Amino acid sequence: MAELAKFTVSQLTELIRAQLEGVFGQVTVEGELSNCRPSSTGHLYFTLKDAGAAISGVMFKNRLRFLSFEPRDGMLLRVRGSISVYAQRGTYQIICEEMEQAGTGDILAMLEKRKRLLAEEGLFDEGRKKPLPRFPGIVGVVSSPTGAAVRDILNILERRAAGIRVVILPCPVQGTEAAAAIARRIEQANEWKLADVLIVGRGGGSLEDLLPFSEEVVVRSVAASKIPVVSAVGHEIDWALSDFAADLRAPTPSAAAELVSEGRWEVRGMVASMAETLREFMDTRLERIRLLLRPFSEEDLEYRFRSILQPVLVRFDDAKEGLLYAISDRIRNARNRLSLVSAAMEAGSPLAVMERGFSVVIHEKTGKVLRSADQASKGDRLVIRPLKGIINAVTESAEKDGEDEGKPVNNRSRG
Repeated sequence: MAELAKFTVSQLTELIRAQLEGVFGQVTVEGELSNCRPSSTGHLYFTLKDAGAAISGVMFKNRLRFLSFEPRDGMLLRVRGSISVYAQRGTYQIICEEMEQAGTGDILAMLEKRKRLLAEEGLFDEGRKKPLPRFPGIVGVVSSPTGAAVRDILNILERRAAGIRVVILPCPVQGTEAAAAIARRIEQANEWKLADVLIVGRGGGSLEDLLPFSEEVVVRSVAASKIPVVSAVGHEIDWALSDFAADLRAPTPSAAAELVSEGRWEVRGMVASMAETLREFMDTRLERIRLLLRPFSEEDLEYRFRSILQPVLVRFDDAKEGLLYAISDRIRNARNRLSLVSAAMEAGSPLAVMERGFSVVIHEKTGKVLRSADQASKGDRLVIRPLKGIINAVTESAEKDGEDEGKPVNNRSRG
C-alpha cells in the first residue's frame, strides 16, 4: 500500500485556499440574508442561504458605505465578490464587493402572510391585551434553562426585586420541536396557575433561529393565555409574531425582567426617596433646635429658672405667713371666749355659791328643794346639804318673808 502524503493543518488549508481561489474568480451569488451583524469595526458579517445550503460572507466598511439600503435579515440579495478561505477557522466565505436587493426573502414573505392572517382573526387586537400585575409574586420564564436569557432575567430580578419567586419552565428555543414545547409550557403554566406573569423568549439569533416564536401554535398559546405574557425574543432589532400577540413586548429578556419588577422597583425608589426626605427634614429640625439652644448655657438656664421661680416662692411665703397669723388670731380669740365662758360658768356654779356659805334645803318627804318658807310646815323633816356633808333637821316654825324680820331662826337639828 502506497504511503499517503502527510500535511500539516496549515499546509492542507493553504492547498484548499489555492484551489478555491484559483478556480473561482469573481462570482455572483443570490440568497436570503441571515444572521446579519455589523461589527464594532464597521464591517458587515452575514450568511447567505437558500433551502439547501448556506455560505458566510463579509463586506468591509470601505465598500459598505456605498450601499443605498440597510441590509436586514430575510432580504433576498444578490452579491458579487470573490471566494476566500479563512485559515484561522478553516472556513470559506465570500468577500462581497457589491450587494443589491433581489426581492423579498421567502421567510419574511411567509411571516408577513401569517401575520396578516392572524391579525384578521383579532389575535393582535389591543383590546385583548391584559395589564401586567403591579406587584407579581411569581414570575414564570418560558425559555431554555441553560441560555443567557434566563441568567440575565434571574440577575435582574434578584437585584431589583429579591422577594419575587421565579419558576423556570424549560423548553428548547430553536429547532423543529421548539414551537410545540413553548406552546405546551405556556398552556401548563395557565392550567396549574404557576405564575402571576410569564416571560416568553430567548436571546438573540438569526431570523431562522427565532422562527419558533413566530409559529402559529406559539402565537395562539400566547394570545389564549389567562396569565399576562411578556414577549422577549432576541435583541432590540429582532422581532417575532409572539410580540404582537403578547400583552407586552420587551426588546430583550433583560428588559422584560425590568418591566415585570417595575412596580417593586418604583416602590423601593419611593420609600428610599421618602426616607431621605424624612431624614433631611429631621436634620433640619434638629439643626434649628441646636441653634435655638445655643444661647442657653447651664448657668443661664439656672438664672432664668430662678427668675421665674422666685416670685412664686415669695407669694407662697406671704400666703403661708398670712395663714399662720390668721390661725393664731383665731386661736387667741377662741381662748378669750373660752375664758369668759369658763368664768361665767364658774360664777353660776352651785358649788361656788355653796363655798360662800349657802346650803340646799330639801323636803325629806317630797324630795323637792325648798325655795321659800311656805313650802315647809312645822314638824316637817328637812335635809340640808352644805358644801360638805348632810344635815337632818325638823322644822319648828316657818315664817314668810317680812315676818319676825331680824329674829333668829330656832331649828333643832340632828346629825
